[in-house]
Amino acid sequence: MRHTIYPQLLTRKVKVFLIGGGGNGSQVLSGLARLHLSLRSLGHPGGFDVTMFDPDTVSSSNIGRQLFYQTDVGFNKATVLVHRVNVAFGLDWKAWPRAWTVNFGRSLSDNHRFSTPDIIISCVDTAESRREIAKSLDGVSYSHLYWLDLGNDTCTGQVVLGEPRKSGDRLKRTKGDLRLPTVTELFPELLDPDRPESDTPTCSLAEALERQELFICQAVSTCALQMLWSLFRYGGVDFSAQFINLKNGVFAPLMVDPEKWKRFLSPQKKTPKSRGQRTIATLC
Repeated sequence: MRHTIYPQLLTRKVKVFLIGGGGNGSQVLSGLARLHLSLRSLGHPGGFDVTMFDPDTVSSSNIGRQLFYQTDVGFNKATVLVHRVNVAFGLDWKAWPRAWTVNFGRSLSDNHRFSTPDIIISCVDTAESRREIAKSLDGVSYSHLYWLDLGNDTCTGQVVLGEPRKSGDRLKRTKGDLRLPTVTELFPELLDPDRPESDTPTCSLAEALERQELFICQAVSTCALQMLWSLFRYGGVDFSAQFINLKNGVFAPLMVDPEKWKRFLSPQKKTPKSRGQRTIATLC
């Protein structure tokens, strides 16, 4: 089976919200700039219009593992990264130095300074942040929306391309096409507020590398960008998620197939928390 892109996204500028400017987010923003220029050169009428959200400032431990330099320390991540790609590629993308919250996300359907996005890309480091995104999308009025989520831990990671469910919607799109399940549908344990997660700050690059392999974020981000490239360049994707294990050298796709999704979506799942801790990553 194959998931096809919404045709209107090939006829105008595509609004992208990138949430998070850390290990994955910094890599993704750079890749989006290259995707934008490539798609425009191939005839896409508008390319991407990106807004990045991140409340955090650059620390010394970010240098080397994320796309920051010593001169960036102390400045807001989103502001630094967006300014850099704007200067390098002649863009006018926007930085918003704040966190994504439920109320902020829901205000997008009202008279807000930002128009409703076509694609939300989450590069967040906690399950709580994913819950905020999922809740903010619940009940929002939109004709179409993709949610591309990236996550990783020490040497494994995953990318999930989904379409947030509208009221009464299950796994159907217009004209009978399949709707891609989101990361919180495939891994409902992420919605559990009691799910433990680490929020210990990292004080140095050496300490950060004890928690994550140096190139895991680059590998995860590349898989996400390739899915977007396939979606816009070739009109669709054959898999809705990609699982990465750098230690074993394994890249495993989850195909666009309801039968393949059943092991995630089945209501008879046993011990979802233990399965989730083995397969879903929340550090990035």
